[in-house]
Amino acid sequence: MKIAFRIAFRHLGFKHQGSFTSFASLAAMVGLGLGICALILTASVLNGFEDTISRKIAGFDGHIRVQHFLFKPVVPFQTKLDSILTASNSSFSTVAYIQEAAMVRKGRSAEGILIIGHGENALPKSINQMMRKGSAGLNEGSIVIGSDLASALKVKVGDKLVLVDMKSMVTLSSGQRMKQAVVSGLFKSGLQEYDKTVVYMPIKDAQSLFQYDDKVSGYTISINNGKRAEFLAARIEEALGYPHYAITWQEKHRTLFNWLNLQKWPILIIFGMIALVGVANIVSALTMIVLEKIRSIGTLISMGMDKKTIRRIFLIKGIYIGVMGSLAGLGLALILAAIQIWFKPLSISEDIYFMSHVPVLFDWTMIAIIVLCGFISSILAALWPTHRASSIEPAIALRYE
Repeated sequence: MKIAFRIAFRHLGFKHQGSFTSFASLAAMVGLGLGICALILTASVLNGFEDTISRKIAGFDGHIRVQHFLFKPVVPFQTKLDSILTASNSSFSTVAYIQEAAMVRKGRSAEGILIIGHGENALPKSINQMMRKGSAGLNEGSIVIGSDLASALKVKVGDKLVLVDMKSMVTLSSGQRMKQAVVSGLFKSGLQEYDKTVVYMPIKDAQSLFQYDDKVSGYTISINNGKRAEFLAARIEEALGYPHYAITWQEKHRTLFNWLNLQKWPILIIFGMIALVGVANIVSALTMIVLEKIRSIGTLISMGMDKKTIRRIFLIKGIYIGVMGSLAGLGLALILAAIQIWFKPLSISEDIYFMSHVPVLFDWTMIAIIVLCGFISSILAALWPTHRASSIEPAIALRYE
């Protein structure tokens, strides 16, 4: 084994920097490295995009919403809900909410909105991080609105708006139910569906506006592990029974998440094929090395070296190219990703992509699989050239020009 290593690194190109085989080996490493780098970056960007969208949606809707099957007001049942979640060994937080359609007016301007009465004195931390102006605190008579809605109404923090219950506009006999509120904060999520339509207000104000008395629309549940949402939703439905209904954040936005999953794998496959080009270059590089070193191979065989050692020499060469190429690709991907995470040089339109810059999130399991596949592929790619090298006849090799 020791002689195979010495010959592989000293005789077959690495010490002959001017030889064509050295260039071919370097080109194979670079090709494989760029393919691995592209695949890791692609997977990390796709993971980052999905994670950013998921966190923003979960920040607004929670991981689970428990409500009436027909969206009717319900008597508060938080104590029972908390006991169900506690029995499931979950770390959670539950918040009561009221959700109703309404209209907001500012002078002659009016917009249709979705009012969410929030059961706590401050909005969740996830929404607090999206605040652009003002405060995320919810005091009596105050509201927090999206920046797109503020632009449409031409309002700023401190301005007063009139909120009108949509249902009271349909049943005019009972008169319109209206409430004046002061804008205390503006948020910007990048999700136009929320930025242009959602208005947060204290749950007591919402109960007064929509005549809910002490009832609520339901509860939002936030959990540490979003992957357990489907399991917990099923447990909640089973325990509460009809007419209570639990829906997860992914079920509510099924179309969006189906699209994310649909576009993820084709993109990874396409960039995986780029990495395969680098693997093919290993075959080409080793084949050229074999052709250039035929006389040397013949000399070694005629001196008594067995074919197993010859195969081992070229296999070591292929493994070296694969390992160095894979590690170089991994290192380059980590450097480029770190630059994007820290300095964010690549920006995108928030109105289209729901975020202001290209997100990056490392999935270390996926990265390990990519690097391992690159390494294994390089070994497989080296098998054919090594077999050809060991099958060369000494007499033919010594006559080779």
